[in-house]
This record gives sequence, C-alpha cells and structure tokens, in this order.
Amino acid sequence: MSNPNETAEELKKNIRDTAADLRENARQMASDTRAKLNDLADSASVERIKERGAEMADQAREKGQEYAEQARAEAKRLYKTGQRRAHEAAGQAEEYYDELTDLVRRRPAAALGVAAGVGFLVGLLLARR
Repeated sequence: MSNPNETAEELKKNIRDTAADLRENARQMASDTRAKLNDLADSASVERIKERGAEMADQAREKGQEYAEQARAEAKRLYKTGQRRAHEAAGQAEEYYDELTDLVRRRPAAALGVAAGVGFLVGLLLARR
C-alpha cells in the first residue's frame, strides 16, 4: 500500500501513473479484442465463402445433370428419327429395285444395252485415273 509519509504530490503522481497504466492496459485489451474479433470475422467470412462455394457446386452439379438428361433425350429422339428415315430409305430402295427388276423383265434387250453403256462409261472414267 501507500506509505503514510508520502506527500499529496507523490500520491497524485502515483494515482496518475496507475491511471496511465490502466489506460494503456485498457487500450492493449481493446486492441487484442479487436484483433480477435477481426480473426473471428475472417473465419466466419471464410466459412460463409466455403458454404457459398459448396452451394454453387451443388447448383452446377444439378444443372449438369439436367443438361445431361436433356442431351440424352435429344440423342434418343435423333436416333429414333434416324432409324425411321433409314427404314423409309430402305423401303424406297426396295420399291426402286422392284421397278427396275420389272423393267428388265419387260425389256431385257434394252436393259442389256443400258448396262453395257454404263459399264463402258465407268471403264473410261476408271481408266483415266
């Protein structure tokens, strides 16, 4: 404690020094608290960023699955359309074959002459290469 022989001036000086120490300690504690709060805020920000990143990744995954499903459906539709058109083309080719066969049966000499002419032209074209 204080010495009974201290003068009022010494007591005032001790009180001022103690008050200055207390002020400095309070400032230091406020600074430390502010730093800790900033660290906590940064940690919270990082956590929020991580959460938002996870949400965005989930949304991207969902959109990717949605687009993949749409692509599968479109591919299936195009495949079916291709099959249908291939069957149509096969039917038309069969009709043309039947017509050509009928024509050859009705006029064999003309068909033989046309075949010979086409063979001659193909031979000329291949000979030039």
